[in-house]
Amino acid sequence: MSAIQQLLTDHIDIWTAAETEKKSGRGRASGNAGSVYGIKKLRELILELAVRGKLVPQDVNDEPASELLKRIQAEKAKLIAEGNIKKDKPLAAITEDEKPFELPKGWEWVRFADLVNVLNGRAYKKEELIDAGTPVLRVGNLFTSEHWYYSDLILEEDKYCNKGDLLFAWSASFGPFIWDGDKAIYHYHIWKLDLYGGDLLYKRYLYTFLLEQTQKIKAAGHGVMMIHMTKEKMEKIVVYLPPLAEQHRIAAKVDELMALCDQLENQHSNAADAHEKLVSHLLGTLTQSQSAEDFSANWQRIAAYFDTLFTTDASIDALKQTLLQLAVMGKLVPQDVNEEPASELLKRIHAEKVKLIAEGKMKKDKPLPPITDDEKPFELPNTWQWVKLQEVFDVRDGTHDTPKYCDIGFPLITSKNISTGILDFSDIKYISEADHLKIKDRSAVKRGDILFAMIGSIGNPVIVNIDTDFSIKNMALFKPYSNNICDMNYLLKYLLIAAVAMREQSTGAVQSFVSLGIIRNYLYAMPPLAEQHRIIAKVDELMGLCDQLKSRITDASRLQQKLADVLVEQAVA
Repeated sequence: MSAIQQLLTDHIDIWTAAETEKKSGRGRASGNAGSVYGIKKLRELILELAVRGKLVPQDVNDEPASELLKRIQAEKAKLIAEGNIKKDKPLAAITEDEKPFELPKGWEWVRFADLVNVLNGRAYKKEELIDAGTPVLRVGNLFTSEHWYYSDLILEEDKYCNKGDLLFAWSASFGPFIWDGDKAIYHYHIWKLDLYGGDLLYKRYLYTFLLEQTQKIKAAGHGVMMIHMTKEKMEKIVVYLPPLAEQHRIAAKVDELMALCDQLENQHSNAADAHEKLVSHLLGTLTQSQSAEDFSANWQRIAAYFDTLFTTDASIDALKQTLLQLAVMGKLVPQDVNEEPASELLKRIHAEKVKLIAEGKMKKDKPLPPITDDEKPFELPNTWQWVKLQEVFDVRDGTHDTPKYCDIGFPLITSKNISTGILDFSDIKYISEADHLKIKDRSAVKRGDILFAMIGSIGNPVIVNIDTDFSIKNMALFKPYSNNICDMNYLLKYLLIAAVAMREQSTGAVQSFVSLGIIRNYLYAMPPLAEQHRIIAKVDELMGLCDQLKSRITDASRLQQKLADVLVEQAVA
């Protein structure tokens, strides 16, 4: 077993456990294999060891790279003499500072331009691109076969690329590619790399070398998306040139080890899918429990494997969502038969509402249709009651027009200004006093009210905790009929669950939109007021525990990443 294979197998737990900190909503990882930080570092390590001569053993019987270089230079001189290429300017000698490590015996330092003719692609005018003809290979087409342009121009042969040609995208999706398609015209942002010595230089090794160089350049760019390489810089790159036979051995070993990385990623992805389905199924049994005994049995089943199930941010987020669902179903805290039932609370809310109408502080609603049994998504505890949101809250909306903005005035809050339960004034638009008063007349926002986005990212409810005077656009506004007959924090938690269902009822091709009518008529599972307070206390307690668990997982993930980094550093030391 080679040293690198042993490094891989001896530390398999670190390579596969060191994930990125953020994943997109799946079990142990997102389906994207790139989410596994350890395997990403392992790939980088394989490339670095390959081009430093540490991946495969040297063979003293191999023709040294110095002799190989003489033959390549002879081929280049022949091409110049035949007029096939132009004689380039002499390249600067390679300095000691450009040699980052000691080469193995038999290797040579050499400038890229001494090995490769870097051929420019062709820039096109819009009218030169048509719907049929020879495909024009753009950077995006290196990744997808969709959205091709074509040309009917007859060009010099070196403006075409064929299957097996080595290409380099010098902007945007930066890096080397071996073209696997049919004959095409390569675009301006792509170079074709024409090897002077032909088979004297193994294309797969040069591809490996360029991959390793590319990852260094990207790392130095600290994640900058748009990276550019000039032709002059490309030609000055110092290549670590092994003997030809070793080039073949290196490329073969890289392919073998990258295939092992692929297997690790596939296993990781399959495990992630299975883990996600298991978490989803087991959490689903809680919300679907038909009795207290059934719920207890389902919870015991989860509790027995808690440390195995809830191991990622995504699984903990799923747990949080389930806890909220259980809360609004009356399954999170016990009921108390001595408490005033929701039916009596509803009478008090209606009385308060009638009083406000009589005082002219609000308009009388249109009668709401009765709630049918088919509309009720689950059975409520005996002391709870199904109502519609408009029955127990004053639900309004702000403007849906776009007022004229001004430099100084009143803030206009939109869906862009609310996230994760916070009002964000950092990127705010301002409107005139006249426009503000017009909007305020229909939807005056006060401390303690709840805002709910009606467009785009529907939901994101937030309790207003400031006294700043502002207007709202494309926002629903929930106002209590009286502060002492409802718990707005319970409504906030309920809306977090309701938002998921409302998104499914939304309309709009460009941006999702949920109407005020849908929001007002949405069913609200109303507990007794005292139970609302107990539910919120329990939810806050459990959410705090979830956040602590998530923090420990993040710390563990960072430790695994550091371990992966240390292994890489030791391997190349």
